Amino acid sequence: MTDLKKADLAGPGIGNYDDLEKILPTDYEPLLSPKERMKAVFAVKNYIEENLCKELNLQMVQVPLIVDRDSGVNDYLDRDGSRTPVEFPCGLGLDKRIQAQVVQAATKWKRMALKQFSCDVGEGICTDMKAVRKDYFLDHDHSAYVDQWDWELAITANDRNLDFLKDIVNKLWKVIRGAGKMAQERFPQLKTDKYPDFPEQLTFLHAEEMLDWYPDLPRKEREVRTLMEKSPAIFIIGIGWPLKDGYPHEMRAADYDDWATKTIVKDGEQYYGLNGDILVWNPVTKRRHELTSMGIRVTKETLKLQLKMSGQEEFLNYPYHQAILNDEIPLSIGGGIGESRTHMYLLRTAHLGEVEVSVWPKILKDMCAKRNIHVLE
Repeated sequence: MTDLKKADLAGPGIGNYDDLEKILPTDYEPLLSPKERMKAVFAVKNYIEENLCKELNLQMVQVPLIVDRDSGVNDYLDRDGSRTPVEFPCGLGLDKRIQAQVVQAATKWKRMALKQFSCDVGEGICTDMKAVRKDYFLDHDHSAYVDQWDWELAITANDRNLDFLKDIVNKLWKVIRGAGKMAQERFPQLKTDKYPDFPEQLTFLHAEEMLDWYPDLPRKEREVRTLMEKSPAIFIIGIGWPLKDGYPHEMRAADYDDWATKTIVKDGEQYYGLNGDILVWNPVTKRRHELTSMGIRVTKETLKLQLKMSGQEEFLNYPYHQAILNDEIPLSIGGGIGESRTHMYLLRTAHLGEVEVSVWPKILKDMCAKRNIHVLE
């Protein structure tokens, strides 16, 4: 069991196509044609961008596709170095070419951008971020091409608490659910008795509570059981700090979300973390479905602690990390809402490739076609 838990830490994904073939739905019928689905995708996209900005007082801004490697701004997604970005030299004619990286997410760039766009406390930014994550196993809900609404909001030190985190999460869920209801009104085919309606509210719980419920299960199985037995829409708090079994719920990068701050004490046990994920039960795939990862960001104290725990203290020399250490950028909260993931959930599709165009292996496309799942190319 220890080996299973350790193998489960790096992130979601199935891992081989034999297992994937077993879990793909066998009774799938798309509710929208590809043409209608694209109309619905952009209706949902516009709704979420407009209402996310209204709810959180954000402004849409431009976001980088590539960054300078030496800035330290790129997102490494985890803290074990297993997911490396696409990298290439650019700048013809330079004596020393710029070593550029395709972003994996704009997580760290956004916090720097709050200063660049002169955001005051209570103001923030939202982006239509595109990224490449080459080290994913490509299945029905993981793609090498990633699109996210990456957002960031400037806050005060007094906002760094669980109540504030939960308030922001509830606003996000209001927008996501509202987009789904709008899509159902505009595209009546999406209203069907085959699938339950979107849950009205999220259930908040801590990763330690899930471990208490299912102590012998690896993380993904814990999430599945929680969604099936406790609530179909949850926000898991505290992802990154080692739990009582010695493992974090999931590996989480050490230099943006704050997973080391002490929060509450429950039944004599100290809980940690000011971050988390929204997960829902997907009635089409009959699996866990992650929509967003987010959190209150590190202070200079928690940055140093988390990098030390992760064995990455050399990162402190990067400009991004120096800006935090020298109080040059605001305290903030932020996250990334998966665009295609959200479209997949709200539009009741069985595969990301029905709402986005990416590259997929032939074995996956053939497997899906047998189940009436046809990806865009």
